[in-house]
Amino acid sequence: MTPAGPAQAEAGAARRDRRTLAGRIRSWTLKRTAPTDTLTLTHRNVYILPTGAGAVFAATLFVLLLASINYQLNLGYLLTFLLAGSGAVSMHITHRTLRGLQLHLRPPADAFAGQAAALDVLLTSQDDARHGIGLRLSPHDAAQTVWVDVAAQAQTAVALRLQLPQRGRHGVPTVQVETRFPLGLFKAWAVWRPASSLLVYPAPESPATLAPAPLATATHDGAALTALDAGETDGVRPLRRGDALNRIVWRKAARTWAAGGELVTRDTSSPARRQLWLDWQACHPLAPEDRLSRLTAWVLEADRLGARYGLQLPGEPTPIGHGDAHRQQCLQTLALWRAGHDTVGA
Repeated sequence: MTPAGPAQAEAGAARRDRRTLAGRIRSWTLKRTAPTDTLTLTHRNVYILPTGAGAVFAATLFVLLLASINYQLNLGYLLTFLLAGSGAVSMHITHRTLRGLQLHLRPPADAFAGQAAALDVLLTSQDDARHGIGLRLSPHDAAQTVWVDVAAQAQTAVALRLQLPQRGRHGVPTVQVETRFPLGLFKAWAVWRPASSLLVYPAPESPATLAPAPLATATHDGAALTALDAGETDGVRPLRRGDALNRIVWRKAARTWAAGGELVTRDTSSPARRQLWLDWQACHPLAPEDRLSRLTAWVLEADRLGARYGLQLPGEPTPIGHGDAHRQQCLQTLALWRAGHDTVGA
């Protein structure tokens, strides 16, 4: 059974705090929010309540008012209503800081399990400058809030970090936008549900185990090819003018150069000599998730070496290929593979 992703964790947190006032408010706001990658904050989706400091401020005003009435203090009335007016203006400014702000989530990049995925959010203000805006992934704690300012008629990019321990496709968690600007007497916030998802690949095995010789394929003339042998591939030739430096076989170069020989480079003239299969069965007797981690490491290494390779997964083979698109296809297959495809005794 796979661990719960961010969406399941968020649903579990909502169930746990449903009995509290904050949990009920949060559930109500989520029901009013449709998933979207671009959101404009208006009076319909920005909420505001007094903070703890605001409650103390209101209690102080009440005491000042009672004292002014009891002792007939004209200056007391003046101070009380002056402070009350300041609080009312503060409430308006706090709400105005979020109202009209535009939020846009850039397409999230895929990541590996256990690594922090970057979520880039673009904040846009079409009019005035906005200060003290905090963003965090809900229901994460407030310590992970990122605070930014947005200049007048400008944009500000905010990077949110999301830890994803499990492979697969995950939805982006709910984002909470808030502010207490300018006096901290009120808290205005909005709940944003992005519609995007991101793909999480299995964590590569570290240190990576070399692919065994049985994974080799045969060339057109029947000769065997050793796959990923110590980070090299069979088929080398002397270095020629114009060869790329990353094709040089540096391990052999260290030996031949010391003996007065010449540098050698990998021979790519025959693509068939560089074909290999990354096979699920070759990872026996590892557990399924450990096999996926090893295959992920092999895919990355084969791509780094420029080899032509294929992936043999139960029920989901990936044909021979190479390049960025092929690497992406293999990693996606590994990320979305389900244990139900496994064969008994594999």
